[in-house]
Amino acid sequence: MNLVKYIKDSFEELRNKVSWIPWAEAQKSTVVVAIFTVLFALAVFAVDKFFQTGLSEYFKLF
Repeated sequence: MNLVKYIKDSFEELRNKVSWIPWAEAQKSTVVVAIFTVLFALAVFAVDKFFQTGLSEYFKLF
């Protein structure tokens, strides 16, 4: 199969055969994902800081 034909067919399929969600719903979903990503990153940071501090204090005992 020719690469150019494959790319054209792919774009044609995306344009005519794929059902896309409405733009407003896509924006809302993006905001929800961004918020949960930041919250998850903060949770991982807090756990990492907790273990870093705990291990530092533990190794100071020796």
